[in-house]
Amino acid sequence: MQTQQQLWQRYFPEFITSHDAAINSLMASAHLLHIPAGKQVFYPGCSCENYLLMLEGRIKTQLISDSGREILLYHVCSGDSCVLTTSCLLGGNCYPAEGITESEVLAFSISGIAFHRCLEQSAFFREFVFKNFANRLAAVIARMEDVVFGAIDVRLVKLLLSYNKTTLSITHHELAAELGTAREVVSRHLKYFEKQGWLLLNRGVIEIANVNALKQLAV
Repeated sequence: MQTQQQLWQRYFPEFITSHDAAINSLMASAHLLHIPAGKQVFYPGCSCENYLLMLEGRIKTQLISDSGREILLYHVCSGDSCVLTTSCLLGGNCYPAEGITESEVLAFSISGIAFHRCLEQSAFFREFVFKNFANRLAAVIARMEDVVFGAIDVRLVKLLLSYNKTTLSITHHELAAELGTAREVVSRHLKYFEKQGWLLLNRGVIEIANVNALKQLAV
């Protein structure tokens, strides 16, 4: 079992090498969280009290409409912070979306008090927080532009190819959530791809039969 110092060194080494008294205090105050897969981390209307730094695992952040449709905003992975958490802490707001662990998660939890104190005292931490916030926000905006303006068939193909596997254990519903569209839309395009001989569809499994054809469509 790695110590917290070793975890900081492995995943956020810049904190260790900052030689900043405020950062040292922040690291000492952090609590290590173990969260099982499939756990709701936050939800719309939930108050935001802690700043999370991801060590291992993945959290998906999504919006859910009144009709139950899911739209993926982004994933929080190893070495990341959560843009919504940062926004809510800075603005004193509640979460507007839902966060669910897709795998077992290991993360550092830092209290809102420690977060704000370190922001005031450490130029290094301010740069770290706002740089990560800006990068993640830009990625979210790019994703929303893709959802609104991108052709669904091209986006679906790119998503399938992004897994770098020829056998995908994934449902049409999960793909639709990733793409921010309806399951019926995804199913219709997948069936067309199957008709062309590019895919083989089975329950919960998609076999890629012609990678080159999909790559041509994705260009």
